[in-house]
Amino acid sequence: MLRSEGFAAALLDRDGTLIEDVPYNGDPSLVRVRPGAREALDRLRAAGLRLAVVSNQSGVARGLLTEDQVRRVNARVEELLGPFDAWRYCPHVAEDGCACRKPAPGLLLAAAGALGVPPERCVMIGDIGADVEAGRAAGTAAVLIPTRVTRAEEIAAAEVVVVDLPAAADWILKKPKVLVARCDSAGDVLLTGPAIRSVAAAATHLTLLCGPRGADAARLLPGVDEFVEWRVPWIDPRPEPVDPAEVAALVKDLEARQFDEAVIFTSFHQSPLPLALLLRLAGVPRIAAISEDYPGALLDVRHRGVDEGLPEVDRALSLAAAAGFARPAGDDGRLRLRRPLPDVAGLPDGYVVVHPGASVPARACPPQRCREFVTALVAAGHRVVVTGAESERELTRYVAARVALDLGGRTRMAELAAVLDGARCVVVGNTGPAHLAAAVATPVVSLFAPTVPFARWQPHGVPVRRLGDPDAPCRDTRAAVCPVPGHPCLSNVAAADVVAAVEALNARNGGEV
Repeated sequence: MLRSEGFAAALLDRDGTLIEDVPYNGDPSLVRVRPGAREALDRLRAAGLRLAVVSNQSGVARGLLTEDQVRRVNARVEELLGPFDAWRYCPHVAEDGCACRKPAPGLLLAAAGALGVPPERCVMIGDIGADVEAGRAAGTAAVLIPTRVTRAEEIAAAEVVVVDLPAAADWILKKPKVLVARCDSAGDVLLTGPAIRSVAAAATHLTLLCGPRGADAARLLPGVDEFVEWRVPWIDPRPEPVDPAEVAALVKDLEARQFDEAVIFTSFHQSPLPLALLLRLAGVPRIAAISEDYPGALLDVRHRGVDEGLPEVDRALSLAAAAGFARPAGDDGRLRLRRPLPDVAGLPDGYVVVHPGASVPARACPPQRCREFVTALVAAGHRVVVTGAESERELTRYVAARVALDLGGRTRMAELAAVLDGARCVVVGNTGPAHLAAAVATPVVSLFAPTVPFARWQPHGVPVRRLGDPDAPCRDTRAAVCPVPGHPCLSNVAAADVVAAVEALNARNGGEV
């Protein structure tokens, strides 16, 4: 099924679509505009679409028209319908065997190239089967507006048929109801935020399917209207046995929501295909995902060949764009949260946050080291706040060392975001709060274990100082538990280096101790 939104350009047949069809017309005075054409074109222009006319003019080859007459008729069309960004016409007859005469794709590809728009983001609008076939051959969407010359079999073969040009504009500008999925942890959900905003900007309603580990972060993302939480057994690190009744209930729930399309966001090591199968069973007609594996009938947009070194934010944005959801004008692509954030009382002025925990043990800095960081920061004149989850109360109490404010177990995700928002910088490992800090534009001292590539998962869009051994033996192992005795990638980080990194970030941002 074609998607009815996200186009950047419309390619329009001339005779029978924009103007009444007068065979081999070379007389500008005979030009008559089709009903509603000017208003429909103005709506498309106002929505930012570029417009091109692609027209077969075989009268030139037949000696019934001159190219000058074609140009003068085109000029009259522009007088009546407003400016077009490109004009392309074919002067040949079918027997010439040219590549430009519709239903061949040449005219459409030339027009798309002139507009600087990929064919997949164009829609062809015409009144006969050759227009639709040219669209298919060029890789564009196609809309058929039947007239008295359109054959019944051409109407039956077209995927999108509307009564007139205003109805075509309605279809082109319609915003879909979209499901996006990111079923990982909080950090992964936050890194997908810019791509989710891109989808939301072009959707009438956006639902986010996420797992329980990412649900609190998901609820902080701008652009999300509704949430579905489900523990995905092929992604969750501690999956329970697959329950057929739960799977059936999810499919039934998604089916009842009647989505127009879905975009499945994943990391490079995950497959979108199990979820794509469930979405097919739920009746979702258009599904987009990154997949190097052959998807069969499961994906309508198979985005592939993505650079393996691409940061997670850019990887997700590339999928959104491939699905037709380009980043909106004015969106800088940085991480963001819904505002306002809750007030958190009792915080000191000009503080530094140290967050010692991590969702994956291999990425956590040893507690003794974190305690040393806190005491060194305080000795250097910094006010320090230590944060952590309810399950990390004992850890934060130890790390705070009675010299820092211990907020362990006292903040949920939104309150933690507010604490990070007020901090001068954050000392944290490769875990969700690092990306939460980036989402509130707070600089990060990143205690980054190299089990995954820093280029992919570093805090996005904020000043960062990385500490830790990037070439430690655990590099690129994706280990959940440190495979090297003594955790050398982070245990050798010196407290003096942390203090220096904090002060460098403070100086860069105009701060003072």
